[in-house]
Amino acid sequence: MKKTSVILADAQYLARVGMRHILSTIPSCEVVAEVTSEGQLLGKLRSLQPEIVVLDYNQPGRFTTETIAKVRDAAPLSRMLIISGDEDKKTIYQVLESGVNSFLSKQCGEKEIVDAVLATANNEKFYCTNVLNHLLEKSFPKEADCTPTPLSPREIEIVRLVATGLIAKEIAGKLNLSTHTVYTHRKNIMKKLQFGTTSELVLYAVNEGWV
Repeated sequence: MKKTSVILADAQYLARVGMRHILSTIPSCEVVAEVTSEGQLLGKLRSLQPEIVVLDYNQPGRFTTETIAKVRDAAPLSRMLIISGDEDKKTIYQVLESGVNSFLSKQCGEKEIVDAVLATANNEKFYCTNVLNHLLEKSFPKEADCTPTPLSPREIEIVRLVATGLIAKEIAGKLNLSTHTVYTHRKNIMKKLQFGTTSELVLYAVNEGWV
């Protein structure tokens, strides 16, 4: 069985050890490198082209938000799972808008981390509860009008579940749908709303008061 290759990019030794241990419990994943600086990361990316990069961008002098764009340039097919202790909501929102696949805080437990890794490996989005709470706390000015939402009741239901951090497989189980049907609904939702990222969808759900 081909394993999903992962690079751990974190300057903190204990964080890397903990993440390596958790990944060792996932048979389908393999850590191919550990790096402690942006320079090391970019070098490994060019030679290894991993499927997943686990990164804490909030480590001045080692990794920054600019590192995310450099990862995209060096390994455009790599998916990104952010695990950071950053508490600044503005920065978190900017990082989500940069197109990372998943975002966890360093307060997350093992189950959330495993779920995020599996979701990222499947090219799905995953936001932990802490990150979603930061988004929910943000105020979104909205003009009062009577314009109805372009979404159907089923689509609204799916948006609500996406906004709570569920992946397509979990949504399918809750709604007794096939995963393919959920993907089709999500595609139609994004097209109707003219959104390009899941983070935009989450913020829309918050602004509409659906979560």
